[in-house]
Amino acid sequence: MPMFRTTDLPESDVYTVLANARRRETVRHLTTSNGTITLGTLATEIAAEETGQSPPPKAAYDSVRSSLRQTHLPMLDDLGVVEYDPDTHVIRLRERARDVDTYMELITPYGITWGELYRTLGVLSLFLVVAALLEAPVIALVDPLLWSSLSLAVFAVAIAAQFWTHRWYVIRSLRGLERGWR
Repeated sequence: MPMFRTTDLPESDVYTVLANARRRETVRHLTTSNGTITLGTLATEIAAEETGQSPPPKAAYDSVRSSLRQTHLPMLDDLGVVEYDPDTHVIRLRERARDVDTYMELITPYGITWGELYRTLGVLSLFLVVAALLEAPVIALVDPLLWSSLSLAVFAVAIAAQFWTHRWYVIRSLRGLERGWR
């Protein structure tokens, strides 16, 4: 019988996490990686994003690393979102990160949300099928059933891309469900 999660993070704590870009980026990097990252790697990635330079300037890297080490990671650790070991500088995702992720819009690698991508695909698919049924020039050359099939294939590719982008997070979530069923 499935067990209900009892690790819900209070909404005020979720907003505390989301209130700072570096904390949001920490959760995002961990959910799109294998769930474990070092402080140095995380600081490099965040500093590169903030400055638009890869590798980032040393001053930016040092600033990000210092703020993560002194402020953000201890806070995320106290909230149970990540596990931060200050001796080894290893950061691991915890179960409560799912509560934060629920509030975050998942962004595609192209800068739009997955929801925007799916809505756009849906509208385009509907347009193509209706246009084919109304025998619009050029579009009517392809059977509406083929347009529908192509649209479903594009949706399948988009869904696969989203799962692949967040594969470690999905796997960890499924493992958590599996443990609850035992």
